[in-house]
Amino acid sequence: MNDIRIGTGYDVHQWAEGRKLYLGGVEIEHDKGLLGHSDADVLLHAVCDAMLGALALGDIGTHFPDTSQTYKNIDSKILLRKTFEIIKGKGYLIGNLDCMLLLERPKVMKYNMKMRETIAAILETSTGNISIKATTSEKLGFIGREEGAAALATVLLVKDTI
Repeated sequence: MNDIRIGTGYDVHQWAEGRKLYLGGVEIEHDKGLLGHSDADVLLHAVCDAMLGALALGDIGTHFPDTSQTYKNIDSKILLRKTFEIIKGKGYLIGNLDCMLLLERPKVMKYNMKMRETIAAILETSTGNISIKATTSEKLGFIGREEGAAALATVLLVKDTI
């Protein structure tokens, strides 16, 4: 296997009344949350998929199926920790992580540093290796109609030489 590996992840969830909103492992103030088997943190799910994909290990649904009661309403930070343990078990660490949130609202950049700190702590890296950006879809498509939110993540994994 190569000393560096790159992976891309994508996730989408629909908005739902009566749920809390979690993005990047942080509770975000909003009148709706995202619907899912877990806490529906689209950002952390995309990060998990990016890491697993970088090492050709399948996807988040393979490792944490939404048909299992074990993962019902689970905190996605736990899924990220478990995914990182798999990655470390294969001898890799985070080089850097670049993420994009796609949603019309709420405005989330005031939570940017807290999300970066949360993710960096789980992935045992510095916040300087974690980038989170947010954009709208200019009122186009399901994101623009505020039916759902999405996230993209690209990760560089590096072989742990220690």
